Amino acid sequence: MKALIVEDDFVSRRLLQAILSPYGHCDIAVNGIEAIEAFKLAFEEGVPYDLVCLDIMMPEMNGHEVLKTVRDYEIAMGKIGLDCAKVIMTTALSDFENIKSAFIEQCEAYLVKPIQKAKLLSVLENLELIHQTK
Repeated sequence: MKALIVEDDFVSRRLLQAILSPYGHCDIAVNGIEAIEAFKLAFEEGVPYDLVCLDIMMPEMNGHEVLKTVRDYEIAMGKIGLDCAKVIMTTALSDFENIKSAFIEQCEAYLVKPIQKAKLLSVLENLELIHQTK
């Protein structure tokens, strides 16, 4: 699995990296603009991200804008449905409007901070990005 962690908070970034790194390569972006640049670069290099963990409240460009840009880019590159990156919103925002918007923008999952390792791994398993032994 190749993951992009998009998070402006250092502690949240480190937590996600610690959880995800045993399952594959993790890149980091600290704002929305970096996230779009990293996403496009990985795609152009022929090794696109399988997973994007995306915060909503960030400087430069918020997570909703990033998600819309990512999905538009995938469509422009001929990717749809299961060929697209799996996006998990990882945010402190738990209100209905943000959750609804994220799913309309085609995220696969929405986790409210603080991120719990077991919950994140369960989501990854449901998305068939990892396989845990039970």
